[in-house]
Amino acid sequence: MTNRFDLTGRVAMVTGSSGGLGRHFALTLAEAGATVAVAARRDDRVAQVASEISAAGGTAVPVALDVTNRESIADAFETVERQAGPVTVLVNNAGVAQRDMALDVSQAHWDAVIGTNLSGVWAVAQEAAQRMVKAEIGGSIVNIASLLSKRVSKGIMPYAVSKAGVAHMTRSLAVEWAPHGIRVNAIAPGYFETDLNREYLRSELAQPMIGRIPFQRTGELEELSGPLLLLCSDAGSYVSGTVISVDGGHAVNAI
Repeated sequence: MTNRFDLTGRVAMVTGSSGGLGRHFALTLAEAGATVAVAARRDDRVAQVASEISAAGGTAVPVALDVTNRESIADAFETVERQAGPVTVLVNNAGVAQRDMALDVSQAHWDAVIGTNLSGVWAVAQEAAQRMVKAEIGGSIVNIASLLSKRVSKGIMPYAVSKAGVAHMTRSLAVEWAPHGIRVNAIAPGYFETDLNREYLRSELAQPMIGRIPFQRTGELEELSGPLLLLCSDAGSYVSGTVISVDGGHAVNAI
């Protein structure tokens, strides 16, 4: 039986893959057989993740990428095409978060979050799609939204707005780009432990929030792998315009 989750021969790019969820996405796609462009701003961390993929028997292309800079985006795609071929799987993961109550959000705070999380996702998606259309090949774009695209929390309004925008952008692009054989979907993760939030999620402060998750726990990174591979591979060939929540039921819990 054909393994429809197999990504052998595909070239994938994962933005923001120098750590956290992005690192996991890159490792997962490489394990499934894809050549993975590890794309982020920090060269040292990019090289480290690329080395991990190589050490595990996969193929990686380390590439510098700033999603807020159109020239950097174009240069990154050019680099990957020269070294591995056209990108047909894009995981649009790069994002930032800052905390402040809405009355105190500065213009710089707003611009940084919206510029990276929404405008940056759009810019990378458009570059990928334009190249797919020019090469007359289809592909899959997976945008990373958030639990906060579906519900709100105090003190992180610009982030929630940006992720809600990503979710609706996903649906819009799915309609426009389907004739070109390009599928566009999103994953909306709940709370997953990474280096950035581990201390908080293990603290007493986080326990009331975790108690509102129906599963009464945060997610394991491996629990994102199935949805990711479904959307990136032929297993999801008729799936487009959807946002898959991976949050233990958190978004639908009214408590």
